[in-house]
Amino acid sequence: MRLADVCELQMGYTARGRLEPSENGVPAIQLRDIPAVGEIAPDRLYRFELEGDVGRYFVRSGDLVFRSRGDRNTAHVIGADFRFPAVAILPLIILRPDRSKVEPAFLAWALNQAPAQKHFHTKAEGTSLRMVPRSSFDTLDIDVPCQEEQRLIVEMDALAEKECMLTALLAEKRRLMMSLILVDRARNPGPDRGKKEERA
Repeated sequence: MRLADVCELQMGYTARGRLEPSENGVPAIQLRDIPAVGEIAPDRLYRFELEGDVGRYFVRSGDLVFRSRGDRNTAHVIGADFRFPAVAILPLIILRPDRSKVEPAFLAWALNQAPAQKHFHTKAEGTSLRMVPRSSFDTLDIDVPCQEEQRLIVEMDALAEKECMLTALLAEKRRLMMSLILVDRARNPGPDRGKKEERA
């Protein structure tokens, strides 16, 4: 299914100059606000005085923002903790899913998987600073199962990610435990070791 059949796409707000923080401004999501892991934190967003009609650039809970510039071209869901809308700033691209067809979390998952990422990689422009053009979304096909299956896939992916994190943590704890055992062994050699040194 074509991506355009399940969501509306729009470029983020174009700032005409340097953005200056303002307490009376509107909250804005910039490229730097999107973490490598985890969700966007609404309480850490800067507020800016923006020119023109910014209403159509607002994103709300359930919308997606896509990183169109840089080495990581990934999609992120605006979480339920966003109690107020925020303006998405270019080079972010806004995706508004048709929730009768696709779950926001599933759409983000699909865009971050190998098939879609390969598509974006082949369409990216520039060498020193990669940019995924808006037009690349028009030819992107994604598999869209029923919504129950979508929710199941997202849940299983979250469990797999948690398992990966716990496995890494367990390996780190085991390594630390072994290090402590060896430090203790160096400080208090076993009786067999002492006898061997005396015979030598």
